[in-house]
Amino acid sequence: MLTTIQLATEVGSVLQSKKLLLSVAESCTGGGVCQAITEIAGCSEWFDCGFITYSNSSKTELLNISDALIAQHGAVSEEIAAAMAEGALANSEAHVSLSTTGIAGPGGAVPGKPVGTVCFAWLVGGTTHTERKVFSGDRHAVREQTIVHALDKLLRYVKEA
Repeated sequence: MLTTIQLATEVGSVLQSKKLLLSVAESCTGGGVCQAITEIAGCSEWFDCGFITYSNSSKTELLNISDALIAQHGAVSEEIAAAMAEGALANSEAHVSLSTTGIAGPGGAVPGKPVGTVCFAWLVGGTTHTERKVFSGDRHAVREQTIVHALDKLLRYVKEA
């Protein structure tokens, strides 16, 4: 399996070859995806911006997600992940976006959403793809697995576009 830096490098190479810009919206990863991306020299050629929207109010204010949608589905849901990716794209110059929202732990679990639950969205080529995963391990392990998964799936979707 590739490291986060190797994945980010490969994502950047594919995005740059297709002349696409990326934006990112993160909650549970707290900027970890953007950290991996900005480790790559020259990422300004393919990375536009990132939004760290940890609170529900920041999701509303920065990504234009309605309070009603959050109340209906909860912040950790595929619906909110999709809205985050769409908001990141709408509020940037990017062509492609990804988002992460989840429960990294050790607390925060709710019925049906245990610690380790993470929802993702990738918006590529006008199509929004979502996924829900449950990762194991402590807070650090959940966040690291989330970052790797987000970049790995982004790479797959961008290659297919």
